[in-house]
Amino acid sequence: EDQGEGTPLVFVHGWTCSSQVWQKNVSELAKKFRVVTLDLRGHGNSVKTLTGHTVPQYARDIRALIEHLALTDAVLIGWSLAGPVVLAYWQQYSADSRLRGIGLIDFNSSPLSSADWNSHRLKNFNLDAMNAGFVAMVDDPAGYAANFARRVFFREQVCEDVLLWLTTEIRKTPPWIATAIYSDYLTRDYTDVLPTITLPTIVFGANSPIAEQGLAQCRYLAGLVPDSQFVGFEDAGHILFYEQPEKFNAALASFVLNIA
Repeated sequence: EDQGEGTPLVFVHGWTCSSQVWQKNVSELAKKFRVVTLDLRGHGNSVKTLTGHTVPQYARDIRALIEHLALTDAVLIGWSLAGPVVLAYWQQYSADSRLRGIGLIDFNSSPLSSADWNSHRLKNFNLDAMNAGFVAMVDDPAGYAANFARRVFFREQVCEDVLLWLTTEIRKTPPWIATAIYSDYLTRDYTDVLPTITLPTIVFGANSPIAEQGLAQCRYLAGLVPDSQFVGFEDAGHILFYEQPEKFNAALASFVLNIA
C-alpha cells in the first residue's frame, strides 16, 4: 500500500505479521510523508512461495519494491525480525542505498549470541528450545499464534478483539514458512553491520515477554550506530508503535523532518 506524499517511509513488519500492524501509524504519518507498507513474501496477503525465506532475500525483495516504485531518499524502517532485514539491505546496497535514513524497532542483531547485551530467550545458542518452539507451532498453529499475539504486548490484559485480529494476521503465515525464515534469522549476526551505517538512524526499544530486557538491548545496539538516536518505551511492549502510536508517530516524524 502506498499513501501520502513527501519523503518515502517504507515500513517492514516482523515475523509472521503483516502490514496491518501499522494501522495506527499510516494514516497519521501519511499527512506529512509518503508511506509504503508491504507484506513480506509468505506473510499476510503475499504469495506463499516455498523458496527465498532468508533475511538477505527479504532485503532483496524490498530493494525490488523500492526500484519498482522509483523511491529515492527513503527512510527504511524494520520491526523485530525486519531489523536484521534492514541491516541486510544496508549490507548489500550501502553503495547505492536510495535511503536517507534508517529506523530499527525493538530488534535483535544476533538472537543466539552469548553476548551480555542479548536478551533473546534463545541466547547462548539454545537450539533445543528453538526446535521445541517449532514443534509447538506445527502441532498447534492456532494456539501458538494466539500465545505469540499476547506476548508482543506490554501487559496480558489486552482487548480480546485486538488479540483475535493479530492472531488472524499471524496465522496467514504457514508454519513451514514461519520456521524457515525464523531459523535463518536466528543463525545470522548483523551486529558488525551497525557501526558501518553512515545514515541517520532512529532506534526504538521496549520491554515485553518477547524480550524482557529489550529496552537495554536496543539502547546498547543503538550505541553501535555512529549517527543514531534512541527512543525508549517504558510502558509499552514489543508492538510499541501500536500500543503508543502518538509517541511513536511524533518521534519518527520529528526524526524524518530533521534529516530531510
